[in-house]
Amino acid sequence: MSEARNFLREVETLDNGNVEAAYARWAPIYDLTFDILLKPGRRAAAAAASNTHGPILDVGVGTGLELPMFAANTQVVGVDLSEPMLRRAAQRVRRERLGHVAGLVKMDATRMAFADASFGCVVAPYVLTVVPEPQAMLDELARVLRPGGEIVLVNHVSGKDDAIALFEAWLDRHMAPKLGWRPQFPWSIIGDWIERNPQMRLVERRPLAPFGLFTLTRIERLPVERKERERSAPKELALA
Repeated sequence: MSEARNFLREVETLDNGNVEAAYARWAPIYDLTFDILLKPGRRAAAAAASNTHGPILDVGVGTGLELPMFAANTQVVGVDLSEPMLRRAAQRVRRERLGHVAGLVKMDATRMAFADASFGCVVAPYVLTVVPEPQAMLDELARVLRPGGEIVLVNHVSGKDDAIALFEAWLDRHMAPKLGWRPQFPWSIIGDWIERNPQMRLVERRPLAPFGLFTLTRIERLPVERKERERSAPKELALA
């Protein structure tokens, strides 16, 4: 069994009820608490998404902190599970006159109502650690993404066998439902998912400020013609 499957089997600490309850508590103080700390990752995600083509889906839009960071010529739809967070995002859209925001909708990121291949880019900053089934969420992001488009993630990725990792494991067991996210999150959850999906290709993985606590990950859904070309290309034979 892979590290990711082991982790997800052993650490069953979150469900949607936990998450909704936690973010109802976080909503009034979320911006004050997390704006500065998470801003570099939000800027990096919005910049990457703004360079793609087609409408952008912002999954886990929350209070909309990254919405002003997308280029004005984009079209962005935001979804979130938390109504209190979405209400604050709507207030931000009105207050800052964000005309590029086409809509804000309450949705479960693992069961979205959008048709297949609806978006040119899907952005999910700081979301994989929140959902109970992160690989199911990645499946859903890939479903609504057009061939040639990108999934852009920002996430904390845990180290291995150090004091911080041990502390994260303790928080997972005792605090995750109250926090509303998993402090512990191995890269293998993302890496194993990419390996299982031949239509997906890792484009970029790099640490972000502050202190490399978070990682930007860009994943391309291969265009159909490229996928077919790679499948039909002759394999090089090893010489005896």
